[in-house]
Amino acid sequence: MTILITGGTGNTGRPITDSLRSRGADVRVAARRPGPNGVPFDWTDHATHARALAGANVVYLVPPPMNLNPMPAAGPFLEAARAAGVRRVVLLSSLLPVHDDAEAAELTETVRSFPEWAVLLPSGFMQNFTGAHPLAAGIREHGEIRSATGTGKVGWIDAADIASAAAEVLTAPGPVAGEHVLTGPEPLGYSEAAAIIAEVAGRPVRHISAPVSELLQRNAEAGIPEPFAAMLAEGETAIAKGHAARVTDTVHRLTGRPPRSFADFVRARPKEWSAA
Repeated sequence: MTILITGGTGNTGRPITDSLRSRGADVRVAARRPGPNGVPFDWTDHATHARALAGANVVYLVPPPMNLNPMPAAGPFLEAARAAGVRRVVLLSSLLPVHDDAEAAELTETVRSFPEWAVLLPSGFMQNFTGAHPLAAGIREHGEIRSATGTGKVGWIDAADIASAAAEVLTAPGPVAGEHVLTGPEPLGYSEAAAIIAEVAGRPVRHISAPVSELLQRNAEAGIPEPFAAMLAEGETAIAKGHAARVTDTVHRLTGRPPRSFADFVRARPKEWSAA
């Protein structure tokens, strides 16, 4: 079995690759900059698709990033995958909206047309609080989390737990068909997340309500394309309405261990939110 990992250097692709290789699986990393052991992959260059798919039986599919309409790129890729003999496709989607509803439904239906398929629906990534993400930048620079989520909560999940669940689905010996909602162990609002970060970082961090218009501007200044920035703002509204507070036991059921808590995630990164 050869497993193709698209988005192979991303938040989930990298740990999936590590997990699968530790099991002795034949893994092919595909990314724009894949490194020495991967293959170049560009959604706009179909020639890279053929090379990536050659001999692959299973595909982990991360749709084109920051793109509300994935089908113009993902549709031809999936047809090429079918022609290349791929039997199993595992799609990384989202519990919150990140694509146009009609386009997302078409992508899911195309994935469902393969002999073996699964759709992963993770909640908000804990990694959004780290690195160059605007949320993390606000914590470092101002000690603030500004959002339009109100008291809404999210079942935040570590990308490493998404990867562990995905690795199980990718290598399962039997049928894997279905949608798998992946969350952390508890729902947390931004106020609770801020308190946890403040305790670990040893500096004040607070959650401040902000209008959607401010968040749109912040996302645009971070280089996020306007249509996708608007979709992210819609996600904040969905959180405020309680649509992301769901918690499941799927990670535990698939991997045999509970997902990481937000507090443990933060404690492992004590210097992440030091003042800039």
